[in-house]
Amino acid sequence: MKILIDIGHPAHVHFFKNFIWEMQKRGHEIKITAREKDVTFHLLKAYGFDFVNLGEHKKDLIGKLKGLVEFDWKVYKVAKKFNPNILIGRGSPYIAHVAKILRKNSVLFVDSEHAWFVHKLAVPFVNYVVSPTSFRRNFGSRHIYYNGFKELAYLHPQYFKPDHKILKILNLKKNEKFFIVRFVAWGAFHDIGQRGLGDEGLKLIKLLEDYGKVFITSELPFKYLKKNILHIPPEKIHDLLYFATLYIGEGGTMASEAGLLGTPSIHISTTAKYCGVYDQLQNKYGLVYIFSRPKEAIKKVIEWLNSGVDLKKEWRRRRKLLLKEKIDVTSWMVKFVEKIYEGE
Repeated sequence: MKILIDIGHPAHVHFFKNFIWEMQKRGHEIKITAREKDVTFHLLKAYGFDFVNLGEHKKDLIGKLKGLVEFDWKVYKVAKKFNPNILIGRGSPYIAHVAKILRKNSVLFVDSEHAWFVHKLAVPFVNYVVSPTSFRRNFGSRHIYYNGFKELAYLHPQYFKPDHKILKILNLKKNEKFFIVRFVAWGAFHDIGQRGLGDEGLKLIKLLEDYGKVFITSELPFKYLKKNILHIPPEKIHDLLYFATLYIGEGGTMASEAGLLGTPSIHISTTAKYCGVYDQLQNKYGLVYIFSRPKEAIKKVIEWLNSGVDLKKEWRRRRKLLLKEKIDVTSWMVKFVEKIYEGE
């Protein structure tokens, strides 16, 4: 089988990496197309993946609209030459359009209900829309659900083993308290009009410094507190999240990753409340807490840090419960895609 996978975000690299390796072991041929956003190319190279460079990620709305035509054409040229059996992407309208033109099977993974614009651009053209069971929208007979979260494609214990060496790299002692704060660029289609920490970000960082070390990760150049900027290979971020005392930030994927690794996690977002994934992570498993107002998030941080409760121990217990109820997403993906191919 020949599979074309389109990647437009660093999180997509993590999501697909184990799937790619497993499919290659099974003798399938993979072609990757990718757009340069944040550390996407770095991760692809770090994992040893060859890929077709489609150019830079478009940041503003006008650029994104123009990019629809540009990237459709670029993906089309690659697909026309490669002649894949199946085209796969996460929220990628490009694979949807190209697969339709070439009359090929296509699989679109989604999990953000508020990404309505991308859904309108892509869903009508794909054969299969795939989402977690927690996803609150239904796209009809083409919609397939799996009992898991996208992050379990790479953070399931089957694939992820925390590396203690990350602590030494950052001069951290065992059990030393430290915090990760995340800022995003707010450049995705579904980010338009949204907000996060804002001016409260600096207050949060100064507050956390009274309890331990603070590391900042940001999609944009950070003008203040440069001493706090995290400098590690991007592929090591999950090791650090695993050992962190607490995660607080605007990045939804990183918030989910932290929670699923058993690290208390707070996500500041005005849209997460519409997503079934976050509803489950907060209200069923208690792993990620969602706040639309930064001041409320900071209040919860203070409450946790002064509670006297061993938060890490409690979160690891909650994580074990979740892992008992959710699947190995990568294994599910492999079986699903091979089943599609067998049915051609």
